[in-house]
Amino acid sequence: MTGASELRVKESDRLAVMAAGLGQLGIECELLADGIRIQGGAMGGGRIDSHGDHRIAMAFAVASLAARDTIEIDDVANVATSFRISALAQAAGLDLAEGA
Repeated sequence: MTGASELRVKESDRLAVMAAGLGQLGIECELLADGIRIQGGAMGGGRIDSHGDHRIAMAFAVASLAARDTIEIDDVANVATSFRISALAQAAGLDLAEGA
């Protein structure tokens, strides 16, 4: 994906945060100046820092449906202010739990 340099100046540098998170889950990717090249593969589990960005948190919540193991996402309080995900997420099979 290229031509997405505007994603670097949102609530977080979404390209860098997605690349780091995907890498944490075992997905090979390369961060580009204006995008990201994702190789793909089997997604494992891990702990993701959303950097306070609701779209990052929601993207990895959906990704957890395809992951082979649990994905824990930190800094997700912001999701509730933009999208009431709880009932919908549970209906989709997500197990939402507040961490310690």
